[in-house]
Amino acid sequence: MRSGRLSGVTFEEYVLTRGPALVRLARLLVGDDHRAEDLVQDVLARAYPRWARICRTDQPDLYLRRMLVNARNSWWRRRTNHEFAVAEPTESARPGAGGPAAGRGAMWRVVAALAGRPRAVLVLRFYEDLDDATIAGILGCSAVTVRTHAMRALATLRGRVGDAGWPVREESRR
Repeated sequence: MRSGRLSGVTFEEYVLTRGPALVRLARLLVGDDHRAEDLVQDVLARAYPRWARICRTDQPDLYLRRMLVNARNSWWRRRTNHEFAVAEPTESARPGAGGPAAGRGAMWRVVAALAGRPRAVLVLRFYEDLDDATIAGILGCSAVTVRTHAMRALATLRGRVGDAGWPVREESRR
């Protein structure tokens, strides 16, 4: 149900089948499980009264993803939602300490440190497996802008990841 017409699908069926995927996308966009669930709930609450119209569009999944990205951007703009780290987390994940899962977790933490739009581009490209034109439609920009954000975000990631593929601590880069 990733694309195509969903004219016969009720809102409840859509939420049951695609809801977990929307929560996973939101989790990668905001970096917090509870905030992601709240964001998806808000988006679905706003989509419910318009479901008949959304369902008639060519790709309602893209419509709801765009609503999710826009809701994330609106949430982040509100001054009260900015968070500041008070302590440096301990780095217990080292090669051999947790295997590939620990490496993926460390890499997602580096991705989560990116700014909103570059992070959204990487999540939509590599996690949701969408092409540049589709990402551009979701983010409301051109495909060239999507490629530019991806290029800069990947360059930032390369700078933050050491030779062995593990995140480099800030003081070791100086």
